[in-house]
Amino acid sequence: MSCVLELKNLGFVYGKGTPFEKKAVDNVSLKINKGEFIGVIGHTGSGKSTLMQMLNGLMRPAEGQVLLDGADIWEKPKKIREVRFKVGMVFQYPEYQLFEETVYKDIAFGPVNQGKQGDELDRAVREAADFTGLKPKLLEKSPFDLSGGEKRRAAIAGVIAMDPEVLVLDEPTAGLDPMGREVLLSQIVRYHKERQNTVLLVTHSMEDIARIADRIIVMNKGRLEMFLPTREVFARGEELEAFGLKVPQITGIMRQLKQKGIDVPDGVLTVDEAFSALLDLLQKEGRLW
Repeated sequence: MSCVLELKNLGFVYGKGTPFEKKAVDNVSLKINKGEFIGVIGHTGSGKSTLMQMLNGLMRPAEGQVLLDGADIWEKPKKIREVRFKVGMVFQYPEYQLFEETVYKDIAFGPVNQGKQGDELDRAVREAADFTGLKPKLLEKSPFDLSGGEKRRAAIAGVIAMDPEVLVLDEPTAGLDPMGREVLLSQIVRYHKERQNTVLLVTHSMEDIARIADRIIVMNKGRLEMFLPTREVFARGEELEAFGLKVPQITGIMRQLKQKGIDVPDGVLTVDEAFSALLDLLQKEGRLW
């Protein structure tokens, strides 16, 4: 797999030179491969959002480099706008950024600024709307007439329509009800599977990230504590708890069973995996007939 993003000794300081100086990101180095689905977790104030905003030049590092396809994104500051087309950023509550007369125009705003027009523009808008589950009839409505979940999907579609190499989503399901969260996550997973673009998802939901991420970035007090395959991260539950994080609930239950002497496997991440493991155990012990 080829590397799409590389961070080299990245650092960022808020309020530098003032009494309120705080190092939000401290010497972070990592490589992300094309097509990966990366989870990003960390306690509030761990530096994860600041780190994400440096990936497309919204914040300039105080130290280190961000390399996109091998090139430093700040090598030519005047071209940073092009980087933002390649690394698309979806903030928390992105629906607050909707502003156009229609949903169609809002989704088209980014592609138009890329120079797309005609059939190419129309295809980009409609494919993005489809990826996020927006029905075609909604495209001619005002974005302010949509439901909360529909507004969220419209805002995300506006970023997807630019077809970024890397899609960064910062708490995209924040504030949604369980059904709305599940629908949106399934659409994001579908987008990743079909487009094979790189996705980074910042979330506080360990259950969500356990189901969909290939690897997980764990941030704590501005430092990179782990960057490992998902199963390996959640196998280190005690370390996560020391950072103010939790393992998925089912992982915690299985760990408790193991501590009580029950021979269940390590690294169970989902209810389906737990069910299968417990069924195998009962069959081995002859408790099923």
